[in-house]
Amino acid sequence: MDSGNCRKLEQVGRFRVIRPALNAFWEPSLPESEWKRADALFERDSEGAGHWRWFRGSPPDISEEWAVSWGGVNLSIKPTQFGHLGFFAEQAANWEWLRNRVSQIQEKTGNQARTLNLFAYSGGATLAMAQAGAECCHLDSSKGIIEWAKKNQLLNPETNNKVRWICDDAMKFVAREQRRGSKYNGIVLDPPSFGRGTQGQVWKIEEGIAEMLQTCIGILDTQKPFFVLLSCHSQGFSPVSLNRSLAQALSDKKIICETGEMVIPEENGNMLPAGLYARVSSGMR
Repeated sequence: MDSGNCRKLEQVGRFRVIRPALNAFWEPSLPESEWKRADALFERDSEGAGHWRWFRGSPPDISEEWAVSWGGVNLSIKPTQFGHLGFFAEQAANWEWLRNRVSQIQEKTGNQARTLNLFAYSGGATLAMAQAGAECCHLDSSKGIIEWAKKNQLLNPETNNKVRWICDDAMKFVAREQRRGSKYNGIVLDPPSFGRGTQGQVWKIEEGIAEMLQTCIGILDTQKPFFVLLSCHSQGFSPVSLNRSLAQALSDKKIICETGEMVIPEENGNMLPAGLYARVSSGMR
């Protein structure tokens, strides 16, 4: 709905919430009266977690999951201790791009597209690709998050029997797929700045992204039309750095690369920047 003073005002289904937006340095566009109508406010603490403060209703009632539709995907929503709600609104344009790429691959090859979504979270990109007909492998290192993604699939029945669920460390899984000779027509990555795998493996994006991309290219079927989508919310990265990372991994391939900022549209026509992307496709218009 609006942003400013390092916060964003969102209408998420039947609830209106305020969450941090540290790059919203400007003044809000809507009057203070609109912000005061919020049902809840998330306040972050110095350790990166935080808590929700509810102004209306009782927390036991509001903490139950509710459903919304965004970017063509139905999603189950619930507040988390980190201030997340279970999806990233800025990914909607990427979901549409993925649907288009999957459709084009299937049109050109006459076969069902086979895709892989790494660091897949609650499955927005997975379900978007499955909606277009892809057979999608969804990987995340958290069993709880995968269960959340499965709930989202139940809200999108057209994706039934099109998703393979994997709980594993991303690097280890991709390396195994390479040894098996597995190939994918499209790969999606939204790596965190920092994380731990299923056996405590430490992931730091600045140290691991080059190797991750290079390993992913090893399981990409570059003999047919293909795509790679890399998105990022980490400090220190830019569209240019994502572009160069992907271009280096695909240096011997003929590709079209798009880069830019992911944004969340506001009611007043403004945009709230919320991350970066680099998208590569080959053999497609």
